[in-house]
Amino acid sequence: MLLARVIGNVVATTKNARYEGARVMLCQPVTPEGEETGATILALDSVDAGAGDTVLIVQEGWGASTAATGEPGAAIDTAIIGVVDRIDLLKSETATSDN
Repeated sequence: MLLARVIGNVVATTKNARYEGARVMLCQPVTPEGEETGATILALDSVDAGAGDTVLIVQEGWGASTAATGEPGAAIDTAIIGVVDRIDLLKSETATSDN
């Protein structure tokens, strides 16, 4: 799974019938701290995400296909499967010795 920020949507005049009604979103992978990393990716939206949302993305054919269309077998690599409300990171712990 990847963490990403939705940066826009893609409009297609024609698409596969299995994707009818599904939105294609342009997403920028990010680190848990929110820093951009890697190249932008396209993902089918299965959770009604919007521009600016931080999302969880699955990049695996079976999971992406099932999440985005409700049916296995569609030719989909990537799907948005969740909107992230917040990210809690643990503070760095330093090693201590008992000497």
